[in-house]
Amino acid sequence: MPGKRNPRFVVTSLPLTIPPRTVYERVYCPRGNAENAIKEQQLDLFADRTSATPMAANQLRLLFSAFASILMIRLRDALAHTRLGRATAGSLRLKLLKIGARVSVSVRRVTVAMDSHHPFQAEFARAHARFPT
Repeated sequence: MPGKRNPRFVVTSLPLTIPPRTVYERVYCPRGNAENAIKEQQLDLFADRTSATPMAANQLRLLFSAFASILMIRLRDALAHTRLGRATAGSLRLKLLKIGARVSVSVRRVTVAMDSHHPFQAEFARAHARFPT
């Protein structure tokens, strides 16, 4: 942390020839990031709902969860450098995807009208403009 001491202690069986900073930054931190990604997948994208008896049903649920994870990563990339650029999948789902809108369907187009006072309207517009087709 800038201006403050923030010591970290890692117990490892790796050889002493590897510098401690390298062990922390190249081994310990990526492992923590992977565990956070797994937790996000289970809690926010419902990858833990594999309680069906047929294996194919559980496999399909995990496939849907993996697909949702890819979509959330792409959405997070589209929202880079905004206040939702580092948001979790649960926050993105709550703040951008679970919103009320009026959908009008005509012969030639589908229009989606959002509330003009939506607090994340700018982020939604940015994600819509930058999201790949």
